[in-house]
Amino acid sequence: MSVMVARKKVVRKWEKLPGRNTFCCDGRIMMARQKGIFYLTLFLILGTCALFFAFECRYLAVQLSPAIPVFAAVLFLFAMATLLRTSFSDPGVIPRALPDEAAFIEMEIEATNGTVPQGQRPPPRIKNFQINNQIVKLKYCYTCKIFRPPRASHCSICDNCVERFDHHCPWVGNCVGKRNYRYFYLFILSLSLLTIYIFTFNIVYVALKSLKIGFLNTLKETPGTYPSTSLILLTVLEVLICFFTLWSVVGLTGFHTFLVALNQTTNEDIKGSWTGKNRVQNPYSHGNIVKNCCEVLCGPLPPSVLDRRGILQQEESTAQDESCPRGPSSQEPPVAQGPPGGQAEESSTQQKDGSVPVPALRGAEMPEEKQLPSGELPVPSQDGGQAEH
Repeated sequence: MSVMVARKKVVRKWEKLPGRNTFCCDGRIMMARQKGIFYLTLFLILGTCALFFAFECRYLAVQLSPAIPVFAAVLFLFAMATLLRTSFSDPGVIPRALPDEAAFIEMEIEATNGTVPQGQRPPPRIKNFQINNQIVKLKYCYTCKIFRPPRASHCSICDNCVERFDHHCPWVGNCVGKRNYRYFYLFILSLSLLTIYIFTFNIVYVALKSLKIGFLNTLKETPGTYPSTSLILLTVLEVLICFFTLWSVVGLTGFHTFLVALNQTTNEDIKGSWTGKNRVQNPYSHGNIVKNCCEVLCGPLPPSVLDRRGILQQEESTAQDESCPRGPSSQEPPVAQGPPGGQAEESSTQQKDGSVPVPALRGAEMPEEKQLPSGELPVPSQDGGQAEH
């Protein structure tokens, strides 16, 4: 015997969110699906710093100052904290329109543009919005079914509209937008300082060793256990990594410092939104470098509008089999014996298999009368010529 039981299955909203993102820790961590380069970033930072702390820092702390490894540790921890904060946070994803909202927006667009003749291209779906006496166009997103807010754009990699979209950075494994741009900027700034710091003290380390035993003898040293012999080959490897990283990271930091001073995004700079032919002024700039830096880096951080860990309750029907032991009461009841005289309660026309055929009446042939129990009046029989009902 099966019984249908309705259970409520708790489903978090992040499990049903559209877009190409991955979630961990029950929706607390949000990243892009392409995370391979992010793991390379972690490997380069952790590997270079591990070699520096294991070999050069020990020598420099004894020869120069114990503050060298302390300051390097502070830069390392700050760079790692801002990297993880940038990679694991919501960059400012805008929720997609619900079916009712999308239908309402479509009705508004049709009412505004009117009926477009067949074969003609419909007009672009835009709205004009005024910011600081400047007309800004709000574009319609055909994927999210919404008019994007100012400075928002749709990321083709994550398949989401991101508020104040800057760019998608594969090195951090996430989009960079309104909610994590300041952490991204602090990450590349601290990483630039850390790279310069390690590169400089690696050169100092090689110089100090060269003053004692000569530069050529320093290079000829066989890697072994510190302090008898130094791992000079690993030091050279660190110098090469820092040298090639220095130009890209420091250059990227300088570029974003320029954008922060103008209160501008990478997406706007690439598209030439405020430096095009029309020479339209940036309506978001305060005209002051300090005010622009304070707004971008020190302004209030808006909360996430996704509500990733919200609960969606769904009913789930499950069938359960209940086995009941069959006792004497569950068996088929025996055929009741009729009263003395040999007659049964059932009609004599009932067959052994349980089917009751209907006999055909012929002419004056009449069915036989049943013997009624005492106390009941017999029902008068119908005429032979009357048909059966």
